[in-house]
Amino acid sequence: MPRILRIINRLNLGGPTLNVSLLTKHMPEEYETLLVCGEKESTEESSAFIVKGMGLDYIHVPEMKRSLNPLRDWKAYRKIKKIIREFKPDIVHTHAAKAGTIGRLAAFSEKVPVVVHTFHGHVFHSYFGKLSSKFFLAIERYLAKKSSGIIAISEKQKFELAIHYKLCKQEKLRVIPLGFDLSKFQENTESKRVAFRKKYLLEDEEIAVGIIGRLVPIKNHSLFLKAAKLVHSKSRKKVRFFLIGDGPERQYISDLAEKLGMDYCYFPDKPAKATITLCSWIHDIDLVVSGLDIVALSSLNEGTPVSLIEAQAGNKPIVSTRVGGIENIVLEGETALLTSDFEPETFSERLLELTENDDKRSHMMQSGWKLVCDRFHYTRLVSDTKQYYEMLLRKAKKRR
Repeated sequence: MPRILRIINRLNLGGPTLNVSLLTKHMPEEYETLLVCGEKESTEESSAFIVKGMGLDYIHVPEMKRSLNPLRDWKAYRKIKKIIREFKPDIVHTHAAKAGTIGRLAAFSEKVPVVVHTFHGHVFHSYFGKLSSKFFLAIERYLAKKSSGIIAISEKQKFELAIHYKLCKQEKLRVIPLGFDLSKFQENTESKRVAFRKKYLLEDEEIAVGIIGRLVPIKNHSLFLKAAKLVHSKSRKKVRFFLIGDGPERQYISDLAEKLGMDYCYFPDKPAKATITLCSWIHDIDLVVSGLDIVALSSLNEGTPVSLIEAQAGNKPIVSTRVGGIENIVLEGETALLTSDFEPETFSERLLELTENDDKRSHMMQSGWKLVCDRFHYTRLVSDTKQYYEMLLRKAKKRR
């Protein structure tokens, strides 16, 4: 029975936690999996409820955090080495940057036969300055060279890692797209829509545009708000904008809304009908998707954004910046309108194409589920990952 030690940075809301949980839960019985998780940041919403909801246990390593801290990182490294010695895994599979660094170094030290890392995104641009980005890239190149295999979650990401950033040779990279349980986005959609719109004081004729994700600089919410200002001034319809998520940028976003002269509210503290509504975190994203009419994304950098997969699963049209692997998960012109620049005027034009044209919006609501239901279901994720493990284990056996 092959043993897998699966290590993830932290249990915060997002695609990595969902995928790690589904892989841990649904790998075939011949695989024994132990899950190790780091500590989320104080500004992040916990996703431990997802792991616990699937009946999974995990080892918590509180010293493994997203931010850099040499002493704390050393303690995390020592703890993971101890876990490896006791569990004796055949495979160590790490997810996201910090877990990928600490977990792989520990696995190399303990001579684990197969070491795999999944890039759920990367930090090589838009996160840090040029010097820091070069430093992180150098570390990732070293780790990739010693790893048994590297997983990219889209063809675009594979191209970026292998060709643009020269992380490793293409043959060392395997594309395994994310996988989810998307069926809930097709269930009881009308009652969910009514519940969401009643709670957030939405009238039937109002068009709800939502953006889902952490309130952090990389998500570029300022573009969304500036575009919302333009839509609000030009639209013939009643349009309202919802930010689902929370984080360190909340005050900045509130200040920007005020500077733009737009009425806004932070709904958990003071429920009110406003043009801009900050909702904080909502765990039932299927409820959100049902209640919205358009889902937006304004990020500077992305891996494979879960919110856009979920939007299509709920048959909601998308307006997004053209970054990361987004082109690999949407059908441009059919399920999404994309923009290659980061100008509010361009982004607002894409939004207005949908807010002002009921027929176009309705047409773009027809193709989403068909596009994502098989490509991004967790059974495909598990099958692809199992096949990759088997190949890497065979290679490791030949080397002995």
